[in-house]
Amino acid sequence: MSPRPRKGRTTPARRPPARRRTRRPGRRRQRADDRLIGLLAAAFFAVALVVTVVDWLLAHWWILAVVGGLGVLAGGGRLHSKKQRARWEAVRAQGLRYGLSQLDALHHSRFEDAVRDLMRRDGCPDAVRVGGGGDLGADVKATDPYGRRWVIQCKHRRNGLAGSAVGTPDLQVLNGTARQVHGADVAVIVTNGRVTRPAVAFAEQQRLHVVDRHTLGVWASGSRPLWELLRAVPPPRKPTARS
Repeated sequence: MSPRPRKGRTTPARRPPARRRTRRPGRRRQRADDRLIGLLAAAFFAVALVVTVVDWLLAHWWILAVVGGLGVLAGGGRLHSKKQRARWEAVRAQGLRYGLSQLDALHHSRFEDAVRDLMRRDGCPDAVRVGGGGDLGADVKATDPYGRRWVIQCKHRRNGLAGSAVGTPDLQVLNGTARQVHGADVAVIVTNGRVTRPAVAFAEQQRLHVVDRHTLGVWASGSRPLWELLRAVPPPRKPTARS
């Protein structure tokens, strides 16, 4: 007799093995081929376009000549205009004049520009305004025709003589940086206001130069250079036609 199957136990049905998803490299390869074909086609059309343009220009060479001539004329016109502006700027600088009322009305940064322009008028083409944060006591720098290096600190007072006076602390800042930091031969402080007597005495002791309101008025409204208005200016560094 065959054994009877036990009740309550069923044999589990075998599941078919899960199929692994296989990557299809064909699609990626097809995309790469399509991109390559697109790039080759774009390169071919670009080369064909360049060749077509070159052939057309060679056949119409006179257009290149006209364009080149126009470019030369435009460049010459710009150069002539630049030289003309430089001539007018030189004429304007030679006749530059300021009145004290004009200087009083300026913003402090424009006052520094005016001092720079006056130095250029006097024959210092490299005069530059460097005033601003961290200027270390130098608002204007310039080299005069005699080779001397000027470092100028500007103190503008909107109220002129009624404004606060320039004192010894202002001169001390200039004295501490003009020669050591900026390499000045001539260290100057320029103001459209007042200068205290102790500041003037300190300047004389330290070989600093003070341009007060009176001296500024003479300098700005005339044609004499600043070094002809100041005393004890260092001798020239190099001989010139003026020496």
